[in-house]
Amino acid sequence: MAGASESFPAGTRRRPGRPRSGRPVELYPSDGYRGVVSVNVETRTFGPGEDSLVEAAWELKERIRGDEGVLKQRRGFFVDAYRRSTVYALVDRGVEERLVGFAATRRDGYILFLAVDPDYRGEGFGERLVAEVADDHSSVSCHARTTNRNALEFYEHVGFEIKRRVDGYYEDRGDAYYLKLGEEGIRDRLSRFMRR
Repeated sequence: MAGASESFPAGTRRRPGRPRSGRPVELYPSDGYRGVVSVNVETRTFGPGEDSLVEAAWELKERIRGDEGVLKQRRGFFVDAYRRSTVYALVDRGVEERLVGFAATRRDGYILFLAVDPDYRGEGFGERLVAEVADDHSSVSCHARTTNRNALEFYEHVGFEIKRRVDGYYEDRGDAYYLKLGEEGIRDRLSRFMRR
């Protein structure tokens, strides 16, 4: 129906995402609440020194660390790196604003942190963040733990290539792969991700 938002039966769960039509998506949470929540995710970019979402980013990172055992940075290191970075943030402007995900990036296109709220995964938000970074940088790279299969699969799916292994890269002596977004086909991937 033109102009109407998608609806789902009460008690069902639909993962929030960017609607295909560009209009807000209506969903019914499965926690017994029968009200309708509007999901509208927007991209916000913050330059170095802007830290309006640093607390929300820290809380998201810590929740992921607790659940998945990754993103193990200390608070001081994280906050300092975040404040020095350009941060691409995805914010759900529903009833209460919620940070969906973020990428903190150095001037050279190196992604220091990339995180997407587990409740929003599988909807292309990680790809959208990488596309935002790639749109502003001629080269995009990052490190990922050798044991973080989910991250490695995601990065390879998006078009990153493993360039080398770095033993003892992390503070806890964990090993990492250095990855770089491949040059071949990057414009095609960018245009596909940015259309979402």
